[in-house]
Amino acid sequence: MKPIWIVDDDASIRWVLEKALARESLETRSFANAREAMAAFETDTPQVLVSDIRMPGESGIDLLGAVKARHPGLPVIIITAFSDLDSAVASFQGGAFDYLAKPFDIDKAVSLIRRALEESLREASVEAAPAETPEILGHAPAMQEVFRAIGRLSQSNVTVLITGESGTGKELVARALHKHSPRAQQPFIALNTAAIPKDLLESELFGHERGAFTGAQAMRRGRFEQAENGTLFLDEIGDMPFDLQTRLLRVLSDGHFYRVGGHQPVRANVRVIAATHQNLEQRVRDGLFREDLYHRLNVIRLRLPSLRERSEDIPVLVRHFLVQSAHQLGVEPKRMSEPAMRYLAGLELPGNVRQLENLCNWITVMAPGQTVEVKDLPRDLTQSQAAPGILLDAGVQGDAGAALPAAPGVATAAPAATAALPDGWIGLLEQQAAGMLSAGQTDVMDTLGRQFESALIKTALKHTHGRKNDAAMRLGIGRNTITRKIVELGIDGAREE
Repeated sequence: MKPIWIVDDDASIRWVLEKALARESLETRSFANAREAMAAFETDTPQVLVSDIRMPGESGIDLLGAVKARHPGLPVIIITAFSDLDSAVASFQGGAFDYLAKPFDIDKAVSLIRRALEESLREASVEAAPAETPEILGHAPAMQEVFRAIGRLSQSNVTVLITGESGTGKELVARALHKHSPRAQQPFIALNTAAIPKDLLESELFGHERGAFTGAQAMRRGRFEQAENGTLFLDEIGDMPFDLQTRLLRVLSDGHFYRVGGHQPVRANVRVIAATHQNLEQRVRDGLFREDLYHRLNVIRLRLPSLRERSEDIPVLVRHFLVQSAHQLGVEPKRMSEPAMRYLAGLELPGNVRQLENLCNWITVMAPGQTVEVKDLPRDLTQSQAAPGILLDAGVQGDAGAALPAAPGVATAAPAATAALPDGWIGLLEQQAAGMLSAGQTDVMDTLGRQFESALIKTALKHTHGRKNDAAMRLGIGRNTITRKIVELGIDGAREE
């Protein structure tokens, strides 16, 4: 590991930092001005740079600019006067990791330098890794199943139906299936069938002949022809108009189609991958989707997990999106503090990965400073979302955020009082218990215990889409235990794996 460089014209500050870092077994190198440090950069680089902002000659901001131009990943900590707000702002705008305000607490200074050191070592390991980012990120077991499925389908031309909630990355999976298939060198054409007006969708898919309708002044090739020998991805297939479903079925059945207004059949050598967030089986039952087309598409079904089912992937996705967003804007990537990362990992994100990516774009533009804390996140996330299982209004959070009813004869807490409690759900639990005890109830433990267990199990089942074995594993209890509790508590919606 390289040394930590300290640049300050005040010898006493250099001495204090040197001694404090030496106690942490961290090597240092000191400079009395920015010019000496700049000269040293010609032959060496530090692991972290700590520099005063006001020095004779070149300032710390000048040094910061020169360093960032040549070593953009190097963490730089700027030492400023306590009241010098302009300097602090200039530091962050110049890409500083953080700043220390004089007079500073030496323990806090060492802690900050250690954080910068960890960031520097992490950056170094990222640079040493292969430069190409995988097309799909994920370490969760549910995503590993998806990767295995892509691998098994890599040499196949079979039709695939991808299902999953909006924002889970269905098009990314379709592109991966194409990339790893024998058709990889041929076109990949994507069409969102829900985004094209019904009157235009037929022409978009199959093309049209000149004069086929008003405005058709020339023959036009449709998406099937554009994807010849390659892959055609039909997103939101569940929204395709019923009459067009018949034409799509014919292409999938015999490999031929007619352009709009055409009389000569056109052969289609195209692999079709379809995707939907809707329940196609229900749409078939409702008469909105052809059953024969459903069976033709549903040769291989690949279900993408929601972000709730792979919350352990949120940190790696956040880091990736922050780097990606920073690269697009030409700025330094923001870093999430550990509390902020834990908070994000516990959020309900109905928009899934797409919503998380948009959030990271917002953080890159709007969050102050390089290290993002919980308070820096959008207000609608920090105020409107509560962690699962929290007690609200003297009840216990259950499915879809609804509070379980309070015990009979006990007044519920007003929202204002709830918000004022300093101890979160523990304070509300104590308030609920106190109210029940004051009312003379003798089954307080049993009543609140059942509400608490019910809330935990319902929330876990919601996160695992009703899979009780998976819910038991996440709660840290046995399969037999959760089965017994589901029966005792009268919980619906559980199913076997």
